[in-house]
Amino acid sequence: MESNFAELDSVIHSRVRLAIMILLLQSETANFTYLKKEIDVSDGNLSTHLRKLEEAKYIKMQKRFENRKPKTTISLTDKGRAALNEYTSNLEEYLRLASDGKKQ
Repeated sequence: MESNFAELDSVIHSRVRLAIMILLLQSETANFTYLKKEIDVSDGNLSTHLRKLEEAKYIKMQKRFENRKPKTTISLTDKGRAALNEYTSNLEEYLRLASDGKKQ
């Protein structure tokens, strides 16, 4: 029997990782400091979530030094963009089913 409930990508399905993906979708690239400020997380917490997204090849990170300070630029990969599109489509289906249930 086929389920109406598609699997939600567990890599994306966390508040911080979903926020990272959406911010990157909106801005193409972002730096570590911007993401930390927008999502309101610690350096360590953000690093952990970025590492998980990078391991899944959903983002790429470029590290360099500017005036002796480390600068990390993060962007979505094509694989990450496709995964986010699938995730949001599946989530929309969940919400549609929830909305249909309320009408009955």
